[in-house]
Formats: sequence, structure tokens, C-alpha cells
Amino acid sequence: MLQHHFFNMGQQLEASVLGMWVFLVTEVMFFGGLFMAYILYRSMYPDAWLAGSHELNEMLGGINTVVLIFSSLTMALAVRAAQVGSWMGQVVNLILTIIFGTIFLVVKYFEYAAKFEHHLVPGPYFDPARDPAQQLYFSLYFMMTGIHALHMVVGIVLMLIILRMAWKGRFSAEYYGPVEVSGLYWHFVDIVWIFLFPLLYLIGKHH
Repeated sequence: MLQHHFFNMGQQLEASVLGMWVFLVTEVMFFGGLFMAYILYRSMYPDAWLAGSHELNEMLGGINTVVLIFSSLTMALAVRAAQVGSWMGQVVNLILTIIFGTIFLVVKYFEYAAKFEHHLVPGPYFDPARDPAQQLYFSLYFMMTGIHALHMVVGIVLMLIILRMAWKGRFSAEYYGPVEVSGLYWHFVDIVWIFLFPLLYLIGKHH
């Protein structure tokens, strides 16, 4: 699996990992803009942010947080299994990672459905009895969690590709770069949620 423009497998792995880190830096800057908008508007409309946060289901958000923590564990175990050449370890842990990611999206679907049911989606059908500033909160909520969910979909598709390669025995102790690089992406998506959960769901828990 050594590409012609690398001297050895170690150099190829280092280049792949570096490339993924460069990509993740651009992702950090992208999400950083959203976080800055969140901080700015929260300072301008603290009461609207507090009221909006109380409309989120912290139990479902907490479940999704635990689900993603477990998915990071299984992803790390899949990478380790690839490093030691364990076919079974790779396949089982990649399947579990995909299952956890799917559970996250299913829970998120029910969360979104509840927001539509209670007229909390910004736009002409937003509950007119609420402070109009809350539309800013829910706009950022849908934007940040929606983009995160899209990243999760991409991650699941990526894991399906890696799983197919692992099933065919493509990875070994000498060649496991794609698994490790994909794992970095998956962990990044999980870390983003670790920030989103308290910022969006737990704003007013001290009140």
C-alpha cells in the first residue's frame, strides 16, 4: 500500500496524519466563527438565551453526549486493533462506532421534531408569544447542531468505507493509516459536541 511518492510506510502515515490535522484546523476556524457569534449574541440577549435553553431536552442531549463518548472509545479501540493487526477487533469496533453514530442522529431527529411541533423553528411559524430575540438563539441552535449532525453523517459514511476495507483485510500492523486518520476526524466531531452540549443545553441550570 506504499504510494510511489513516499520512501516508507512511516513517512506515508505521518503525511496522512499531518494532512488530516491541517484539515481539522480549518474545521476549528469554521466552528470558531459560530462559537463567536454565539458568545456575542448571548452577551446581548442573556434572557432570551436562558429562556431558549430551557426549551431543550437536557436528557436527550445528555444521552447523545454519552453515546458519542462511547463512540470515541470504540473508534480508539478500532485504531488500536488495526495497529496490532486484529481483524475481529477492527470490524467489531467499527460497527459499534457506526451504531453509536446512528443512535446520535436518531435522537437528534426526535429533538428536531419536538422543536417543529412546539413552533420553535425560526421563521414565520415561530411562536409569536415568545421574545423575538429567542429566534436568534434557535437559529444558532439549528445551525450549530445541524452542521454538527452533517459532520456526523459524513463520519458514518467514512466509517462504512473503512469498515468495508477492514472486512476485506486491507489493514495490518504495517498499514493502518486510513483507520487512524478517520479516527482523528471522528474524535474531532465528538469534541465539538462536548462543547455544544453545555453551551446550548445547560445555560440556565444554575438559576
